[in-house]
Amino acid sequence: MRVLNYLELASHLDRSGIGTAADQQRAALRTTDVEVLTTPWKGDSPVAAAEYALRGRGAFREYDVAHCNLIGPGTLAVARHARRKRVPLVLHAHVTREDFAESFRGSTYVARPLGRYLRWFYSQADLVLCPSEYTRRILESYPVEAPIRPMTNGVDLDSLTGFESLRDEYRERFDLEGMVVFAVGNVFERKGLSTFCELAEETEYDFAWFGPYDTGPHASSTVRYWVENSERVTFTGWVDDKRGAFAAGDVYLFPTKNENQGIAVLEAMACGKACVLRDIPVFEEFYTHGEDCLKCETHEEFRAALRRLNADPELRERLGENARETASEHSLDRVGERLVEAYEDVLDGDAG
Repeated sequence: MRVLNYLELASHLDRSGIGTAADQQRAALRTTDVEVLTTPWKGDSPVAAAEYALRGRGAFREYDVAHCNLIGPGTLAVARHARRKRVPLVLHAHVTREDFAESFRGSTYVARPLGRYLRWFYSQADLVLCPSEYTRRILESYPVEAPIRPMTNGVDLDSLTGFESLRDEYRERFDLEGMVVFAVGNVFERKGLSTFCELAEETEYDFAWFGPYDTGPHASSTVRYWVENSERVTFTGWVDDKRGAFAAGDVYLFPTKNENQGIAVLEAMACGKACVLRDIPVFEEFYTHGEDCLKCETHEEFRAALRRLNADPELRERLGENARETASEHSLDRVGERLVEAYEDVLDGDAG
């Protein structure tokens, strides 16, 4: 079976959750017999493909299934080509109206018309894959008129191997001591930035957010404010080795407002870190309060959870060990098996 696994604008998304998800799909498929193409274009670019088309040789490569991870014009071209050629089309719903809001400047205003576009776009698929049951319910509410199948993004355990060895280096680099409360990923208000920074100001622990941030014209005013004014949070910017972030931190704090799954949570759990999460619907299907994490709703609950974990290292260790077991249930081997099953189903016309 030859499958196109396509991520439009891949070079611009290597620091994003979507980029990580696509990388993990490809890593998962390497454990199977599927042959994977990562570009649909003859000549490896749209410009080169256009030259092929002008010569009457066609712009697109040949594949049995098209699996696309984004929603832009290149992906739309692949989707239209797939429909013309009757190639089964799988669209991966990493983007929803709900999780697009409060990301970039103006994203909340764009979210409503984006929802209308996503309803039309995803409805073209023979099968829509999404990271969670929660996301499926969101898509069904639009409504998307295509079969929808939840499938974990998984976690690349191999990519975290040896993280412990980087602890001293990264704590020294960013001047971190004691129980370090941390987050990993792009700095967005949707991910609970204000709550994170307010908790830093109200407590005595070191706080660090490992990940890129934008203070330019695309940045929200909230991101600019906290990055430029918070004296209690270390904003590291992009780090070349994510293992260093998970090594340096002790408690993963993620007061996010909306997620389709949250790959960084699984990575923190795979590293045996105690996790404090906002109690939102998507986390209900993956994690259990008091077993592999602590879930909080109010500001006071977040403060109390951090105090509790600081005072009780044994609780941190127990939550971390259970979290490691939870993460193992999302291995890429399992993701590979589920992807092959999905491809076989669309080829057989049995995706529903």
